[in-house]
Amino acid sequence: MQYKTIGRTGVRVSTLCLGTMSFGNWSDVANSKALFAHSREAGINFFDCANSYAGGQAESVLGQCIAEQKCRDDIVLISKVCRPMSPDVNGRGLSRLHIMREVENSLRRLQTDHIDFYFAHHYDPCTPVEETLRAFDDLQRQGKIRYPGVSNWSAWRIAKALGISEKESMARFELVQPMYNLVKRQAELELFPLAEAEQLGVIVYSPLGSGLLTGLYGVNRSPEKGRLLEARYAERYSDAANFDTADRFTQFANEQKVAPSTLAVAWAMSHPAVTAPIIGPDNLSQLEAYLAAAAMAMDASLRQQITSLSMSYDYGIERTVD
Repeated sequence: MQYKTIGRTGVRVSTLCLGTMSFGNWSDVANSKALFAHSREAGINFFDCANSYAGGQAESVLGQCIAEQKCRDDIVLISKVCRPMSPDVNGRGLSRLHIMREVENSLRRLQTDHIDFYFAHHYDPCTPVEETLRAFDDLQRQGKIRYPGVSNWSAWRIAKALGISEKESMARFELVQPMYNLVKRQAELELFPLAEAEQLGVIVYSPLGSGLLTGLYGVNRSPEKGRLLEARYAERYSDAANFDTADRFTQFANEQKVAPSTLAVAWAMSHPAVTAPIIGPDNLSQLEAYLAAAAMAMDASLRQQITSLSMSYDYGIERTVD
């Protein structure tokens, strides 16, 4: 396993981040513990979670894994806040009230006294950015979080937040988390350049396109079950061009004698702005395929060949590559 530094923080993390959204959800406790243990054996020290995953169960199971392995000081831990956690009108968002309440709940479930990177999971249009940033700054000063991070915000909103943090001498976002894969490359336009210019770490989610790039999907191919068949993800990847890309990508991977899932993760990992892609295996076999990406050589020529299979972006306009 190789390691990279997150932006300007000095924190070193594995070039793969284990996502734990499945923990306590479609991955039972025993399987989750096996995935955690195997990832640690492989050298992964970077783990992504959120308070909302499985209604808090993902944090609880991850906390059990960390406690049993006695490895809290050896890992870098992410959690998030914003999504609804109760029916109450204040049970969601990025208000100071909700953040301060939820960080305590996350710390309890994770069985730790601090979270290394605490994310604004989504943008909250009801709360001034200054209030959210001040709450994160206070949590950092209290030692309950080490650094703030942000997921699913546009580049201009992140840039605005960085400016406010600088002006007010508050802790700034140090790690950003956008979607990024071969058919969803919008992050290349503005977010990656912003991250490189401001020395932000970048972890990307959905490097497999919710299963689209595993080799199981194509224009006339689909498994009987899978995440991509769920309404939320089916809508996200509904464009027919995405399945054309999946077919071309699968054929290319087969020609290279590399598992499509390995190649997809390796491609996402190879962008110079990316610190680590987030992998979310359901079983040990899938985890092994993703781990292989960490050892795969991805030079500029191979990356360009893969990139040419998908969409390109010119000044925000999509066009199909001939």
